Amino acid sequence: MQLGFAMESDDRNTVFWIERRGGRGNNFSRAGQATSKGASAPDANRSRQNVFLQATPIDVGPILRECLWSKLECAVLTSATLAVGGGFEYIRQRLGMERARESVLPSHFSYESQALFYVPPDLPDTRTPQFTAKAAERIRQLLEITRGRAFVLFTSYAQMNDIYNRLLGELEFPMLRQGDAPKSALLDEFRLTPHAVLFATSSFWQGVDVQGEQLSCVIIDRLPFAVPSDPVVAARVKAIDADGGNAFFQYQVPSAVITLKQGFGRLIRSLHDRGLLVLLDNRILKKQYGRVFIDSLPNYKKTTDMRVVEDFFRCGE
Repeated sequence: MQLGFAMESDDRNTVFWIERRGGRGNNFSRAGQATSKGASAPDANRSRQNVFLQATPIDVGPILRECLWSKLECAVLTSATLAVGGGFEYIRQRLGMERARESVLPSHFSYESQALFYVPPDLPDTRTPQFTAKAAERIRQLLEITRGRAFVLFTSYAQMNDIYNRLLGELEFPMLRQGDAPKSALLDEFRLTPHAVLFATSSFWQGVDVQGEQLSCVIIDRLPFAVPSDPVVAARVKAIDADGGNAFFQYQVPSAVITLKQGFGRLIRSLHDRGLLVLLDNRILKKQYGRVFIDSLPNYKKTTDMRVVEDFFRCGE
């Protein structure tokens, strides 16, 4: 259990928080990293509580300027996902880069012909109790069209487990779930199992490469905003707002944009890949900040019509 409070140090650039974790063999922190050598290991024969004091910089920019950029004559940074709205203002600020030459190069993928991006305009708001049941039904309809062959990615374990359980027995395709086996074993099974569907959370949003028709659909449940009660997120929001900024548009939206791009990036991995991208969160169509997400994504063909989804797969057969 993570305790819901944080403390700022005297330099006002470090946030501390306390986390309490219980259970046999539990020797991991909130971020999933092993505890330090000085931390006591749990008794293998009984359950006990472990308390961790953790700290992280609120703003790493000043540290990087002093310890890295000032000591280099030249550095070249490349990435497929770090531009937000066609520019690098967000990542420049986060990394403390005061001067840089920037360029966004065209992709060698033909996103408009290789990928269809579907957003259902009729689903309830993701924050309402009605969303989960409606989302599960829409996922079932989409997977029937794609004949499985999909990643269904979630922003929380609770949502993943809820929708997975709702679809058990409703789908004719093999269903895999993060947590039921190691990540590498799940990926191997997905690659080798025709029409498989993998339900997963954050660790599958990046660094996963499945090429070919075996992965023909990526469904994401909602816009991946960071949890506002997380101590690090809360401290960064507070610091930006205290300096007269707008933390939502300067930090929370750009961070979510990059995460969404990474999740969608699981689909098109080669010149021959083709498939469907789905975001079940129609705030991207209805909210002012949704335009930032759309402008940051590759030039996918876009639709809000299920008939277009059906035609896309019919034409690909």
